[in-house]
Order: sequence, then structure tokens, then C-alpha cells
Amino acid sequence: MATAPLKPAPGSMSAVRIRAAIRASLSEAQSDSDEVEQKALQTLASITKVSPQNRNLLAQTEGAVPSLLALSESSSSITQNLALSILFNLSLNLDLKLSLADLETIYHLNTIISDPTESGKLASSLVCSLAMLDKNKAKFGVAGTIQLLVKAISGPRGPAAHHILSSLAELVRFHGNCTVAVREGAVPALLQVVESPDGEDLAGTSLLVLGLLARFDEGLSALSKTDQIVSSMVQVLKGRCMLSKEGAAELLLLLFDESEGCVGDALRLQDFSSLVADISVRGSARAREKAALLMKKMMDADMDSFADGNPMFSQW
Repeated sequence: MATAPLKPAPGSMSAVRIRAAIRASLSEAQSDSDEVEQKALQTLASITKVSPQNRNLLAQTEGAVPSLLALSESSSSITQNLALSILFNLSLNLDLKLSLADLETIYHLNTIISDPTESGKLASSLVCSLAMLDKNKAKFGVAGTIQLLVKAISGPRGPAAHHILSSLAELVRFHGNCTVAVREGAVPALLQVVESPDGEDLAGTSLLVLGLLARFDEGLSALSKTDQIVSSMVQVLKGRCMLSKEGAAELLLLLFDESEGCVGDALRLQDFSSLVADISVRGSARAREKAALLMKKMMDADMDSFADGNPMFSQW
């Protein structure tokens, strides 16, 4: 009895067929018909969504990336979003991040990231993805992206707020970008988000960015000079978000190392010790670790300098 011929797995395509599909889609994406153009882009988005190999095949196709960049400037929001989605897919491949982040592309993304639309969200996601490569971080600083991100954080919160914060978090890991961010007012802008009554979902990421800024002298100095900074962090410790509590505890540790005045400010707050003790027992693993370090710092401090007027002192 003859054996039936093996069939390819459903949905699988050879590299040759994929190349052909890519070329055909790129050609159709230049059509004067919006329907044909957008269907072609949807095909490219689908092809590159999960397969690193397909992303490389598209990136290696002559004229593909310039065509996608041109389409991302389309007056049609659907076309623009599809083109940005494909570029984001390509950026997920580590070996494509460097070539995608040329200054022309970055300048173009700068014009979109503040848009209160889906395009702004996609552009911010692309910035964040490209910024994950250390070699790209300085390029965004040169192109003025940091200033735009800080300005966006300072304004009304739109659908891209979380993506903007994530982009800033990646970029300020580079010292030069941290300097620019602090100079542009990132510290008060981020604290405003943390303290906002409707910003709890963004507070954790904002505190993460503040922690990254505080790794460098200019960031830590700006935080330590902020009025009521210790009280602000203690308010965060009272909240419900564990990610925010972890971030606040990390900042307090850095502030205590920077300034004895911050230690004194904390000791004068009657509920500080009980809050830290509670987190050391009921917090996440990271929060418990930070709380334990805070308690040790308090006990190791020169208590005589702060005991006056601090009725909670005896609890340490």
C-alpha cells in the first residue's frame, strides 16, 4: 500500500513563498487604492508578528523599510498605524534595532509620539523598543526625544502615557539622557504623576523612572532638593499598588544615603515606622527587602540627632 505524501504543516510557508508574498505586498502597498494598500499592510503585519525569520526577510527586501517609513507618514490613520505596527514588529529583532534607529527615523517618530492617538502609542512603543539597544540611546538624546517625552508627561494624560513613560525609562539609563531629562524638569513632572489621584496605574512606572534618574548625581540631587519629598514617598507607601511601594522604598533608601535631613524628616513622621514594619511583613519579596534595609538604616542612624519630638523613636 502506497504511503501518502507528507503535507506541510497548516499555516507554514517556505522562505521562497514568504519572500514572494512580501514583494507582492510591498508592491500593493504602493497602490492608489486605500483598500488594496491597507490589505497589503495587514498581510505584512501578520507575516512579521510572531516570526523573527519573517522580520529579517522583510527588512532584507530592497526598499522595504523606506517604503514603510513613508507609509507611516500617510494622512490615513489606518495606513499610518499599520506601517508603524510593522516597523515595531521589525524592531523586536535585536539585530534590526541598530539599522532601524537612524536619525531620520527618530526625527519622524518625534513628530508622532505626543499625538493623543493610536499612532502616538505605536510610535512611543517603537521608541521604547529601539531604545532597548544601548547603542541607540544616545541617538535619541541628540535628536531631542527626551525633551519631547518630558513635555508629554507634563501635559494631559493620553492613551500613550504608559508607553511614553516606558520609553523614558529606557532612555534615562544612559547618563547623558538623564542629565537632559533632569534639566528639562523630569523630576517634578514625574512626581506630579505619582501624586495625581487618577494616576495610580502610572505611578509605579513613574517611580521606576525616578529611581533610574536617582542613580546619577544630578537626579538624586534634584530629588533631595524637592520640598516634602519624604512625605510624598510615605504617602505612596500608604497606597495599594505594590509596584509603587517598591519604587518609593527604593527612592527613600537613595535619599537616606544622600541626606541625613531626609532621615530626620522620616523619623518625624509618626506613621513612618509602622508603615515600613507592615511592608516588611506583608509586602512583595522586593518590597520586604527594601523595607528591611530602611529599618536597618534607621536603627544605624545617629538617633540622638532626631529623637527630640519623635514619639515613634522608641519603636526602632
